[in-house]
Amino acid sequence: MSKNDAIKIIEDVKKDGRRVLTEYESKKILSAYGIPITKEKLAKDLDESIKFAKEIGYPVVLKIVSPEITHKTELGGVKINIKSQKELEEAYNNLMKIKDKVKNAKIHGVLVQEMVQKGNEVILGMTQDPQFGPVVMFGLGGVFVEVLKDVSFRIPPLTRRDAEEMIKEIKAYPILEGARGGVVSDINALIDCILKLSELSLDLEDELKEMDINPLFAMEKGATAVDSLILLR
Repeated sequence: MSKNDAIKIIEDVKKDGRRVLTEYESKKILSAYGIPITKEKLAKDLDESIKFAKEIGYPVVLKIVSPEITHKTELGGVKINIKSQKELEEAYNNLMKIKDKVKNAKIHGVLVQEMVQKGNEVILGMTQDPQFGPVVMFGLGGVFVEVLKDVSFRIPPLTRRDAEEMIKEIKAYPILEGARGGVVSDINALIDCILKLSELSLDLEDELKEMDINPLFAMEKGATAVDSLILLR
């Protein structure tokens, strides 16, 4: 994937009359900018799902892929820790029932994804400010961002020092250091992801309205984007 590939993905989405990218499309753009993403393949049917799961290796995750279904978990559109073909077939059939819940949903397929090793869940995001343009956001995922609003913001372009300060100024930073016996996160990997998001947000400023990477798993070594959503202007 290259930066030109990211532009082509956006152009194809706009030709399709959409402003919302699927998770699969969003993560392709992240990958084009060097942000690590999960091993995954888009399956068009059950047979492809079985084939891709064998290639990626169990356990896997299955996710429904549709521009109309942005909050997959609430609809039962994410099935995790699938350990066998039998479990996969059952999960796939359950995902297909979502079409009955969202009548206008155009289903692109099912995303077959690796189960990522445990790490601290963080969120990276970008939004457009009317005065300043792109603004990059960082915080811990889950309750920390949803309830406590424990996040930091910067206006790109960012330096390595800027990114490090973003990480260390949130109140929950000790969790990333392994507080209370938790995972010690790879801070350098997080800094790299923030800098790449900064570059992406400036390069695609005229196209992007907002985006988030939620969660980004920050492991002891490395970081991986597990889910992402991009909205176009």
